[in-house]
Amino acid sequence: MTACEESFFYDAVVLAGGAARRLGGADKPGVRVGGRTLLDRVLAACADARTTVVVADPRPTARPVCWAREEPPGAGPLAALDAGLRRTTADHVVVLSADLPFLRPVTVRRLLSALCAGEADGALLTDADGHDQPLVAAYRAHTLRRELAALTTRRTASGDRGTLAGLPLRRLTAAFDLVRVFDDVASFDCDTWDDIATARARIREHGHVLDEWISAVKDELGIDLDVDVRALLDLAREAAHGVDRPAAPLTTFLVGYAAALHQGGPEAVAEASRKAAALARRWAKEASADTAAPRAGKSDMAFGATPDSRPDA
Repeated sequence: MTACEESFFYDAVVLAGGAARRLGGADKPGVRVGGRTLLDRVLAACADARTTVVVADPRPTARPVCWAREEPPGAGPLAALDAGLRRTTADHVVVLSADLPFLRPVTVRRLLSALCAGEADGALLTDADGHDQPLVAAYRAHTLRRELAALTTRRTASGDRGTLAGLPLRRLTAAFDLVRVFDDVASFDCDTWDDIATARARIREHGHVLDEWISAVKDELGIDLDVDVRALLDLAREAAHGVDRPAAPLTTFLVGYAAALHQGGPEAVAEASRKAAALARRWAKEASADTAAPRAGKSDMAFGATPDSRPDA
């Protein structure tokens, strides 16, 4: 296994305990965008993490996570990061805020790839204005631990209580050698109600809404299955046009049910889709052939009637 492949064994720390002052103190991680909480959307992006630690008070989530809390609660991002990091063991740690509605697994992989491609301490996203996003980043865990310990020691030496409470995140990242990955969509975060409204409007735009809906349904149903959506849509179209409009949703349901009975994954769905689509085409071909070429000598006798065989009939 290469070093780059090994980097994909990572832990995730999600910071979800902020005060959300610009949202009037609302429970920001619990705000829904596209039917899913902001926290669940972020957790979906790091679903392949070996361990995911959410630093906040426990709450229901779409997938199991570990919980941690900074001391005292509300002590700031560095204290929260330190609390979450103590629950991790991987060499690489992805650090995320809980207000990123458009973060995707591919972005997390890009960050890890950028990190393992060289000797940098971390790889972080930059937004459309070129601003660094240190809470959308991948770091080397030993570097995080070393610098957090050094900050604590310096505070103790200065006569402070030796805690990280109140320290801004830049006090940590300023010491790092960082590489930057541009992504103006994934780096979009929700700090205000206007940001929430913008995010909700964007996912309903053409080209986004179907993917967003499918992701939301999979989260809601607890399904972790990637299928060929285009093939399923083609099947629904075949059934609607070749059989009858209500056949579309019923057929796709039956395809999913058949795949589940065979305990299959994407391959089973694809095979069931192929068979059902072929059946719909055969059905449509028969109907068009009957309409276009009436048979010679066709009887008007009703379907199922029995010819009268009496001699005087």
